[in-house]
Amino acid sequence: MPSSEHMRKVVIHKAGGYERLGIETHPVPDPGDGQVLVRTHAVGVNYADICVRWGIYESARQLVGWPITPGFEYSGYVEATGRNVEHLKIGDPVFGVTLFGGYSTHVCASADLVWRKPDALGFEAAAGFLAVHLTAYHGLLQNVVIRPGMRVLAHSAGGGVGSALVQLCKLHDLHVTGVVGATHKVGYVYQLGGDAVIDKSSQPLWDEAERLCPQGYDMIFDANGPETLAQSYAHLRPTGKLMVYGFHALLPKQGGRIKYFKAAAGMLMMPRFNPFHMTADNKSVVAFNLSFLFSRTDLLRPAVNDLVGWLEEGKIQSLKTQSFAFEDVARAHLALESSKTTGKLVLRTAPLL
Repeated sequence: MPSSEHMRKVVIHKAGGYERLGIETHPVPDPGDGQVLVRTHAVGVNYADICVRWGIYESARQLVGWPITPGFEYSGYVEATGRNVEHLKIGDPVFGVTLFGGYSTHVCASADLVWRKPDALGFEAAAGFLAVHLTAYHGLLQNVVIRPGMRVLAHSAGGGVGSALVQLCKLHDLHVTGVVGATHKVGYVYQLGGDAVIDKSSQPLWDEAERLCPQGYDMIFDANGPETLAQSYAHLRPTGKLMVYGFHALLPKQGGRIKYFKAAAGMLMMPRFNPFHMTADNKSVVAFNLSFLFSRTDLLRPAVNDLVGWLEEGKIQSLKTQSFAFEDVARAHLALESSKTTGKLVLRTAPLL
């Protein structure tokens, strides 16, 4: 049985701004068959959580509705186990992913989605590791066939997924150019191993992209949306792949609320990729979404095994992590929406000693 009778979690009852992020007290659930109860130490904050708050995250609408507790990842200790759980025991330090419900002092999850925390990661770094690295891994290593020397352009290279992508590209002998939106992020991307960095706040993005790779890129990772998708596709070489995993430019950079007129205008500007033209161009568009992958443990397990192995061998490093108190969840969302952060943001759910 869990050692605590109640837990605290963020609950959103309807779409809106930061004021919707309420913290409530609820009973701690008992783990069922094949489940574990984790007393969290920290939980990861991702842009998808902001989209959940706005009510526009598709799998949240389909699978949960309102009210909802956002959050895809966490770290902590196993507090209780259900039947048929063999690889984890009470007291084990762990990290895991969950299909929502992560912003909580306790997470009850399928044991198949919980792993022992690597010694190479502290609890805060572990809480922000899985979602972005699994997204990068799935996009780069489970969607396409890569070959050493391929040229990759990664938008938002200073953010969570972008930071992971840069490292995974270099691990596999790819040439990677990172795009950042602020000068203070340039050094961070070089430190991760980037071969070149374009600072679009001071450089013409596409002129510089073409100068660095005039023959075109083999892969371009783009989560911006209509702001860059058309030009990203145009700057692929024949056989190139446009990897799409988000649409951030449709959404406001700050203020906590969706600017619906801007979003509607962005939808009208969204490029349409015609299969006939793609065949003629010999280019492809690949799109993916991590939340719909959680049922595919056959893909998740080898991905986590590889990522943890590379981490423990020193082949990849944990990302720069900024932590916020659990009660400051609104401030964490504001910081992430600002596009000024690098690496990962997490919420501390364990009391400071």
